[in-house]
Amino acid sequence: MTNNAMPWSELIVSISFLFLIGLFLSPIGMSEGVIMMLLVLLIIAFGAVALFMWRETSQDEREALHRMFAGRIAFLAGAAVLMVGVIVQEMRHALDPWLLLSLGAMVGGKILARFYSFWRC
Repeated sequence: MTNNAMPWSELIVSISFLFLIGLFLSPIGMSEGVIMMLLVLLIIAFGAVALFMWRETSQDEREALHRMFAGRIAFLAGAAVLMVGVIVQEMRHALDPWLLLSLGAMVGGKILARFYSFWRC
C-alpha cells in the first residue's frame, strides 16, 4: 500500500462495526437467535477493528501526527458520550455502572500507556 492510499479494508470493517452497533440500538422484532448471531458478528467486527488499530504503523512524522490526532479525537468523543450517559442516567437516578467502568477503563488505559511510553522510551 502506498503512503497516500485509502485503507479500504479498514474503512469497510469500521463501517460494518458501526452498522452492527446501530442494529443493537433498536432490536425490536429480532428473535433471540438473530440477536445472538449479531452479537457474534459484533465481537468478530470489534476484533478486526482492534487488529487494524494494533497493527497501525507510520511511515513518517506527519503520518504519525495524523494517527495521534485521530486517536485523541476518538478518545475525547468516547469520553464525552460516556459523560453524557453518566449525567443523563444520574439525573434519572438509574446510573448504569458500566458507563463508569468504561470511562474509568479509557482514562486508566490512557494513563498506563503514557507511563509505559515514558519509561520505555
